[in-house]
Amino acid sequence: MAGSGGVWGIEIGQSALKALHCVKQGDEIVADAFDLIEYPKILGQADADPDQLIADALDQLMQRNDAIRDRVCISVPGQSGLAKFFKPPPVELKKIHDIVKYEAKTQIPFELSDVVWDYQTMPGATIQEGYALESEVGLFAMKREQAYRQLAPFKDADIEVDMVQLTPIALYNMVAYDRFHERIENEAFDPDEPPTSSVLLSIGTDSSDLIVTNGFRIWQRSMPIGGNHFTRQLTKDLKLTFAKAEHLKRNAREAVDPKLVFQTMRPVFNDLVTEVQRSIGFFRSIDKKAEITELLVTGNTVKMPGLAAYLGKNLGYEVHTLDRFNRLSGDDVLSIPTFRDNAPTFAVCYGLCLQGLGLSQIHTSLIPAEIKTERMIRAKKPWALAGMAALLLGTTTQYALTQRSWQTTHEKLWSGAAQAVSSMSSHSSDQKSEDSLLVSRLTFLNRLGEEISGNAERRLVWLEVINAVNAAIPRAEYPDDKIPSIKELPLEDRIDFHISEIDTKYYEDLAEDWYSERLDARYKEEMKNWYDLMRDSAPPEELAEDTGPEEDGWVIQLKGYHYYNSPKHKGEEGSQHVRKYLTTAFREKPITLIDPQGNPITFTPEEFGFSYPILLNDNQPQLVQVPNPDYDPVAAMTAMQLRADGDEDVEVETQFLEVLRLDFVFQVVWKESVLSERIKAKRLAEEEAAAQAELEGTGDGSGPDDDVDADPDSVAMAN
Repeated sequence: MAGSGGVWGIEIGQSALKALHCVKQGDEIVADAFDLIEYPKILGQADADPDQLIADALDQLMQRNDAIRDRVCISVPGQSGLAKFFKPPPVELKKIHDIVKYEAKTQIPFELSDVVWDYQTMPGATIQEGYALESEVGLFAMKREQAYRQLAPFKDADIEVDMVQLTPIALYNMVAYDRFHERIENEAFDPDEPPTSSVLLSIGTDSSDLIVTNGFRIWQRSMPIGGNHFTRQLTKDLKLTFAKAEHLKRNAREAVDPKLVFQTMRPVFNDLVTEVQRSIGFFRSIDKKAEITELLVTGNTVKMPGLAAYLGKNLGYEVHTLDRFNRLSGDDVLSIPTFRDNAPTFAVCYGLCLQGLGLSQIHTSLIPAEIKTERMIRAKKPWALAGMAALLLGTTTQYALTQRSWQTTHEKLWSGAAQAVSSMSSHSSDQKSEDSLLVSRLTFLNRLGEEISGNAERRLVWLEVINAVNAAIPRAEYPDDKIPSIKELPLEDRIDFHISEIDTKYYEDLAEDWYSERLDARYKEEMKNWYDLMRDSAPPEELAEDTGPEEDGWVIQLKGYHYYNSPKHKGEEGSQHVRKYLTTAFREKPITLIDPQGNPITFTPEEFGFSYPILLNDNQPQLVQVPNPDYDPVAAMTAMQLRADGDEDVEVETQFLEVLRLDFVFQVVWKESVLSERIKAKRLAEEEAAAQAELEGTGDGSGPDDDVDADPDSVAMAN
């Protein structure tokens, strides 16, 4: 295939390396070569050496295909990068880059110098008189060190990579070309009545990618569940080695007891369906106009007997397995049994080939700019040297001729040039100053939890938890319970918290499943900040030795925002406001409940079961627009008319107010217990405290130890 003008699409998976070579012949895409190289071990196994396994696979690929000299496009896992889609306001096309650059600084949680990023306007935008209307822009990024890590095996194998694309985007390019091409080419996108959407589920080895798209718009999410989870379930429940469990999973129908195999894997089936349902539910919550009509599944895991039928039955969609590609030809490849048996796993490679041939909807690439520059210089170096030589000759000639004619200078002519230089220098300084004001903005990443409620005696527990959480959320107290107007008390001076979402999730082992090393560092950093703010001191030494919560428990997550972010509240705005009120409430604020006799009883947060309150994200407030409650359209129009008539003293109410808003995500651990257990534990602790106080009171100078006439035996017993 050397120098054939085709493209290699290469995906380094967790269990195998997949490669597909395509060329364009007229209007057709023809596959004329492919390769599937399975590793001796899965990269994620404990005793595997991923670097060596990948290097060996690439070496086999080079040997089987007489080296790789055509264009090469590779994919990287979706969780290795960032894909964000946003809708810019109607703007001139030439200004979209400036808006995207601003969004990149806001959306990407790293310095732009530390990441490789690219963007593209999605299809379906309306262009009128040079303005982009109803457009959507995709922003893609990956940390620079991660990009170099993904390119390292190819560099060692002497394979020059031309494009790097995220796996979910490659899948979108595939399905957009193979299934939605007529819609994209012939239909105009109407955001008020969008076309039907399809869900594409790519089940990988350790994770899965879910993409929802109608051809014009795309939404994607990576899910931490894949084919290996079925294997591990068999390994765990049937006490098999990993290799035997993998073989049994692939040949479940031929097993001695197929029913036992499927029953063993049922929890993983259920987890996969639950993750897909949660993802689709979240997508519907943000795009209520979308109508999903089908589920497309790809990846070799879909060959597992009964998986597609199970997904269709539980999700309620018509399920299609992508085991063939409608617009891909080439019988030399498509008719080979190895390719037919593994066709679902070549969807990513197909999408990469389409991008390399210039037929994809999204053509962004995450190749670092310095690599592109290096290659460009290398390719153009001979021409550049020739051009520099010619330029040097021309410059020398021009200098000689100009020097002769400008031996006598003219002050008026040079004074204009000096003034222009001074003006440009001032303009440059202004631009740099303005740019420095826009440099430090960050955003947060969302996480979703699960809610579960108890039954029987514990049916009231969640009502108590909700009351306790509700009581812990600070609220401003106003005279006569009357909320003042915006003019009487601006939003930025109100301590109120606006909680937009409360989620809960149960963990069988908090230390293993929730309290990660990253979360441990975050919690201890938050406690240090809280002690600095509330105690004006360093946290106790025990905090450094705290290993986190143990056993099972719940994690309660609050998502919300507040407007108490004015610079005049220096030291108490932003995240400090959350620490001062919300963190303090879950550490110290008493919780009052009613016992079975109808009497109020008060618990500390620790007695109630709360612990480890933590502010997950330490963001900067963002400037947002909120509706003005005092805005009256009729009054506003009247005031504007009066001002137009010359009455400058008339105040015009704006429809929206600009105010700094801090969005936060807050978590706290809750150890479940019923009211009777808490009351019993509280009384037991009070009795122990009273007994300890009484025991310590015997050494205050009035006990037998202080009697100088007491006999030695009595003193010894007392001691």
